[in-house]
Amino acid sequence: MSYHLEGRLLEVCNCRVLCPCWIGEDPDFGTCQSIVAWHFDQGAIDGVDVAGSTIAAVCNIPGNVLQGNWSVAIYLNDEVTDEQEAALLKVYTGQAGGPVADLAKLIGNVVSVERAPIQFDVVGGKGTLKIGQDYHADLEPYVGPGGVTTTLSDTVFSTVPGAPVFVGKAPLYRSMNAALGIDVSLKDHNALQSTFRFDA
Repeated sequence: MSYHLEGRLLEVCNCRVLCPCWIGEDPDFGTCQSIVAWHFDQGAIDGVDVAGSTIAAVCNIPGNVLQGNWSVAIYLNDEVTDEQEAALLKVYTGQAGGPVADLAKLIGNVVSVERAPIQFDVVGGKGTLKIGQDYHADLEPYVGPGGVTTTLSDTVFSTVPGAPVFVGKAPLYRSMNAALGIDVSLKDHNALQSTFRFDA
């Protein structure tokens, strides 16, 4: 199986700014309750075009991010075809190998896989993510004195290897998932955004 995927990533969680997970430290509150979403601006998986699709993982990470054993609920945008869904799940379960398989190894339990309306409107660290009725995050980037968005690079943990990450905060972060034990409603906590290019 081969794939080429390019697009934008968003990660928001209950940690304070900046989330310690990205530098390999323990989460601020012992458990990191996060949403990580990948929107594909272009890409194909074994010839299946997935451009315009979004896949998101609502995560409960019990301790240090690098120790794994994440519990996740997976969402795909409700406009994906059955063929696109099957292809994306092969990549994001690690069956297709490559850089995404390194991330998939950290997942210990998938509580659900479902489709939902997803709004992914994020560029340069600013924008909005909505998944159905239960998940909503607004993002604002931090900027330096010259107006350039602050970035992280070469971190020990990254879901976008090789790409700089825009550092920001979420004026609003709401996430509710009973199966994961998540009921979050926060202001001004961690948010990160980046671009990615995955090839295998």
